[in-house]
Amino acid sequence: METVILILGLLVVAFMALGVYAGVKVIGAARRGVDRTITQARRTVEDTTLRAKSLGQVGVSGELAQLRLSLRTSMRATQEALQTGVTEDASLSESLGLFQRLSVHGRELDDELKRLEREPDKTTVSSLLAGLKERTGQITRSAESLRWAARDRARQFADDDLAALNVQIDVEAGALRHWTTATQEPAPGQHPDGSAARGQGPGHDPAEAAEPVRRQGQERGRKQGHGRGPGDGEGGAQAITAADPRQQTAYPWQKAARPETTN
Repeated sequence: METVILILGLLVVAFMALGVYAGVKVIGAARRGVDRTITQARRTVEDTTLRAKSLGQVGVSGELAQLRLSLRTSMRATQEALQTGVTEDASLSESLGLFQRLSVHGRELDDELKRLEREPDKTTVSSLLAGLKERTGQITRSAESLRWAARDRARQFADDDLAALNVQIDVEAGALRHWTTATQEPAPGQHPDGSAARGQGPGHDPAEAAEPVRRQGQERGRKQGHGRGPGDGEGGAQAITAADPRQQTAYPWQKAARPETTN
């Protein structure tokens, strides 16, 4: 009884632990989903704000917003291209590592541009604008180089696969079109190589050749039947043991047996 109670207690504890673990997992997944949604919403709001500033404002503020928008767009496109391609091409993992190092510089530049947007001294910001444009151009060019290299690699693999597939389809199509007319089978009495059998002409019929032999066998059987005695049977087994004349099968060519007399 104590063993049963112990087992039931262990089962209850196990189910409770499993429920707690599942609950933690569900809560964590929900929290991550909420965080992703919030991050995506914040990113969309920032991009919309930067686009509006770059189009609606002039001067230093508009140029800073344009630099930030260009930087964020290029880095995001490269990240998506590399993360999508690395699942199919493992060789892009090194490129993804280089992009992560480049992303550090991109985030530092974005934070600096964001601070300069709130800087009241626009003259100082204007003097730094040339260097900021150069840094932004370097980062975006590097990101675009990685992105287009990954796309060109994927396109080249797709072209090679398509070319190989076209070759296989052409070979299969040629094999399907390579048919022959009716197959020539050897005639009766003719060898597969086309030559006639020995002693037989091209128009020879095996049934006609076997007919004289069959007739000779029948004539020979009739002659042997006339020479049999009344005690001889059809086979050789009746010649060993004398057959009963009363049970002997009568044939049309046999004479009727004479009855025995008492004289």
